[in-house]
Amino acid sequence: MIDANKYIPKRAMFIFAHPDDIEFGSAGTAAKWAKYGSEVTYVVLTDGNIGSREAGMTAEKLAEIRRREQSEAAEVAGVTRCLFMGEPDGRLQPTFELRKKLIRLIRQHKPNVVVCGDPQFFYSDGYINHPDHRNAGQVALEAVFPSSDSPLLFPELVEEGFEPYKVNYVYISFGRREANTYIDITETVDVKIAALRKHVSQLGDWDPEERVREWTAEAGKIVGYAHAEGYFRITLQEVEAEKEPEPETEIEAQAEA
Repeated sequence: MIDANKYIPKRAMFIFAHPDDIEFGSAGTAAKWAKYGSEVTYVVLTDGNIGSREAGMTAEKLAEIRRREQSEAAEVAGVTRCLFMGEPDGRLQPTFELRKKLIRLIRQHKPNVVVCGDPQFFYSDGYINHPDHRNAGQVALEAVFPSSDSPLLFPELVEEGFEPYKVNYVYISFGRREANTYIDITETVDVKIAALRKHVSQLGDWDPEERVREWTAEAGKIVGYAHAEGYFRITLQEVEAEKEPEPETEIEAQAEA
């Protein structure tokens, strides 16, 4: 079995409901994988364009703002591409048609790992899992298994040149389950915070640094890292560990600067 913390996938795809979902939950992991050469794709299902109570704001204007903020956040994290699906914010449904769109993307970009949210309904004394979050998790998981690897489910995709493809691992974030995998993001927690700060329309005057450091330190404490992001990892097919590139030495970094 691979050491998940040292495994750097060649290609990874993050599928979430709203702009800023990735930054809150998984951007430290995305930034770490991108830093060490992973081709990272963000798939944002809605534009988050009902997420405002500002007087005079329209859904059309907010969609433009949030797409720009998410694109800037993705750039901070060093990801390869950020794709927007334009599904209705607040009314996201795990439809067969959306599943087909995600299957097409999975077969096109061939991620070794898909990262998504938890499809379960859960709540605490101060939080209720957003319906868009759980519907995004459901449709992402259904696209991964068994759909992306099934040649007969959407034969028209095969005719279009999108051959069946099997994902190796799924990492579920924002979950009710206890995490079984923790990614050490000590070296990228600052990047996670910087990316999250790009979502000005949602943060307002709130600076997320203190809370993000608190959350990631709590996760890291469980496994002995300064900062971590936790996931429930599903193994669909095991692969041999890929060697994690060594961080640059100070001299090498100065030579390349």
